Order: sequence, then C-alpha cells, then structure tokens
Amino acid sequence: MAAAGSSKTANLLLCLTMISFVQLAQSSPSGDKGIKGFHGKKLSFTLYQQETINKTSYMVVGGVAGAGVSETTTPFGTVYVFRDDLTVRAERSSRVAGVVEGTSVTTSFDGLRSLSLGKITLDHRGHRGSVSVLGGTHNTRPSDCPVVGGTGDFGYAVGYVRTSPVNLRARGSSVTFKVEFHLYWPPYAHYAPTSKH
Repeated sequence: MAAAGSSKTANLLLCLTMISFVQLAQSSPSGDKGIKGFHGKKLSFTLYQQETINKTSYMVVGGVAGAGVSETTTPFGTVYVFRDDLTVRAERSSRVAGVVEGTSVTTSFDGLRSLSLGKITLDHRGHRGSVSVLGGTHNTRPSDCPVVGGTGDFGYAVGYVRTSPVNLRARGSSVTFKVEFHLYWPPYAHYAPTSKH
C-alpha cells in the first residue's frame, strides 16, 4: 500500500515537473522575435505627445538657481504640470489615441534633467486603460521611464515608456514628443529589457 502511494506521488511530481518545463519553454522569448502586437505577452507601439505651452502645460513653480528658462531648459526646482493629447502621428491633426497628464520637477542645475511622473490614458488598437510611469527624463535626449502600474487592458503590465523630442525648438508655443511604449505581461514580464538611456 505504501509503495502504491509513493508511486502515485512520484507520478504526480513527474507530471508537475513536465507541466513546469512546458510552461518555461513557452515563455522563452526566442520564438517571439519581432512581435509588434498584443498577444497577451508584450505590446510595442508609438504615439506622439502634443504639448502647447500655457494651454496644455504650465510652469506652476519657478525654479531657484542654475539655467534660465529656454526652449529646452528650466531652472533647478521648477515644477511643471501638463495634460497633453497623444496622437497616432507627429502631426497635430492626426487621430487622438489618448492623453498624458502629470508633472515634472527640474533636478539638475543645467536645467535639462527632471524627475517626472505621469498617467497615460489610452484608447488605441482596441485596448483601453492607463499606464503610470515614474522616472528621470532628459529634455534633449531619449529618456526611459519605468512603468509602475496599469489599469484596464494594461493591468499587470511592466516595461518602460521612452520619450524623445521630435522638434527641440517650439513652433510658436507647441512642442511634439515621440512616445514609445514597450509593455510586457506575465510570464514575459521578466524578459522586459532594462533601460539603455
């Protein structure tokens, strides 16, 4: 009787080991090179942030030292708030796919670096929800902000959002930023690449 019980236990352990092995093999990223859509594993897409100074974005606290206010710099300690549309192309007239709202605080004396946080609400490619980000940004170079939360179709997502300026000099009072989303879900979450910028 004891031998039969240990045999059943051994078979159960073998079966569980095989299931774990199959799941691990299925979660390997090698078979998914180049996937650019939502497959329950990862999602990559690009939108464009359309910012208009003193209309969709405002400096609410002036900084105290360092660089002055220019198209690319703000003094150390400047607090900036924004609520900008996200469009599918760089042109302002293209379809709106979401909105990004948040704040940034200038954290370098050269006026180029900030600590930024934002909530990005999306309705794009049949997916609805929001992504929250928190991290450092650079005004003139690409910057990666880690994803720290999500809702709706983006619940449990991890990864990063890369922002980079499309035009460094504002046309009138308008500036456009390229926003690249790199999102991952379990079991692929642990394959999310780390930032290189």
